[in-house]
Amino acid sequence: MPSYKLYYFEGRGLGEASRQLFALADVSFEDVRLTMEKFMELKSTLPYGQMPVLEVDGVQIPQSVAIARFLAKKFGFAGKTEVEQAIVDGICDQWKDFYAEIRPYCYGKFGICPPGWEDLEKAKTEVLIPARDKFFGFLKNLLNKNKSGFLVEGGVTYADLFIVDNMTSLVGWFSGYFEGHPEIEAYYKRVQDIPKLKAWLTKRPNTPF
Repeated sequence: MPSYKLYYFEGRGLGEASRQLFALADVSFEDVRLTMEKFMELKSTLPYGQMPVLEVDGVQIPQSVAIARFLAKKFGFAGKTEVEQAIVDGICDQWKDFYAEIRPYCYGKFGICPPGWEDLEKAKTEVLIPARDKFFGFLKNLLNKNKSGFLVEGGVTYADLFIVDNMTSLVGWFSGYFEGHPEIEAYYKRVQDIPKLKAWLTKRPNTPF
C-alpha cells in the first residue's frame, strides 16, 4: 500500500475533494493542514509553490484536479469506462470555468474584493446568480441523462465531489443558493448522504470554505 500525504490549508477549498476520495475508498492518508505561516516556510519546496500537493511514497503531485483525478482513477471514482472518464473530466473543466466566473463574489467573501466589485450584493446579483443559473442548467441536463442520481451513469465521481463541496461554501454564504432549483438541492443532499462520505463530513474540521 502506498504512503499518502495530502498538503493543503486548514480549510476545505481545492483540497477537500481529494480528502473525500480517501474517505470513499476507505484508504488512510496523512491530512497535513498548514497555516499560512507554515505554508510560506514550505513554499519553495513545492513543485509550483502552491497547494494542494499530494505526496505518494515521497513523490509530489501538484494541482488540485490532477491530484483528484489520480486518486479517482486509482480508487474507482473517475467513471466506469474511458468515454465516461472523458465526460467526467469535461464536467470538471466546466466546473472550473464556473468557479472562475464567480470569483468576484467569492473573493469578496474572502475580504479581497476585485476592483469594481466592492458591493457584494451587486456581485451576488450580477455575477453569482446568472452564473449559477447557467451552471445548474448544465447539471440538470447531465442528471436527466442517467438513472444513477449522479452526473454520470457509473455513479459518484470526483467531479461530483468538487461541485458539491463548492456548493457547501456557497450555501454557507448565500442561504437562498438553491432557490428555484429543487433538483439540484436534492442532488447536493444525495451526494452528501453517501454513507462513507457522510461519516467523513461528520468528523472533518468545520470550516467556512
